[in-house]
Amino acid sequence: MAPLKKYGFFLMKSTAVLLIFLSLAQLTFAQKQLPANFCISTQEKALFDKINQLRKIYSKKPLKLSASLSYVAKVHVDDLLRNNPDTSVCNLSSWSNKGSWNACCYNPYVLNQDCMWDKPKELTPYPYRGYEIAGYFEEEFTVDSVLDLWSGEKEVIDMLIAEGEYSNKDWVCMGVGMNSNYVSVWFGQRADGAGVPKVCSDNAETSVAVIAPADTLSKAGYYLIFGSFNNINDAREALKKYRKDGFENGGFLKYGDVTRVYLNRFDDMKEAMLAKQKLPSAYREAWIYKE
Repeated sequence: MAPLKKYGFFLMKSTAVLLIFLSLAQLTFAQKQLPANFCISTQEKALFDKINQLRKIYSKKPLKLSASLSYVAKVHVDDLLRNNPDTSVCNLSSWSNKGSWNACCYNPYVLNQDCMWDKPKELTPYPYRGYEIAGYFEEEFTVDSVLDLWSGEKEVIDMLIAEGEYSNKDWVCMGVGMNSNYVSVWFGQRADGAGVPKVCSDNAETSVAVIAPADTLSKAGYYLIFGSFNNINDAREALKKYRKDGFENGGFLKYGDVTRVYLNRFDDMKEAMLAKQKLPSAYREAWIYKE
């Protein structure tokens, strides 16, 4: 079993303040709809079932599977894998600036809870806050290995079953998302009007395992490439270093099993060439790639 290196879970601890700026009808109209072909994988469904089994052990009622929260979870794990916003001081509940959402650097020192809590409102028809627990694995993992590890963490268990510090929460629904390195589970205190997501067929699962807004994909342009990697974890470590060196707009371009790491993206060749000329000596070997 591969170790889970880190996890994040964040909840509102302050009292609620009622602020009415829009009618419910206006709020509902403003929300985005889920893709018609959205589905979750069999492994994601298995993780949902396992969490409910764990809740049963603690005499907790089962939660409903939420299409909206599952979509948020799947978009988030895709963003974490593609764009790695969880670098430096930003933890696993962070979001990059490369999608149709508000960017979010979430850390325990400069709290901005709304940037995480409001992701269901930004991405789905779910008009309420959501609360996340997220995990990262360096190697392959299974549903059982996730639950085995989480079962040994009291604060995680307290969140899953809404006890201890989270006893004032009454979870009603849950969404799940998984990919090769990340797990995301979201909880909501209100029912999801979007209902239950479909489980992908065997043929569709590989191609529809992760659904993300078009803006999370790499855009056409000119990229300063500085490294190609066969191992995604090596690419992640390289990107962390580049960002610490000041290349905050760096990211990934994936081609099959190869991951190219870029320092920056530009709309035209002239911009890219000028930027290359100004690179520090340690990065002079970067090359320009046109997508």
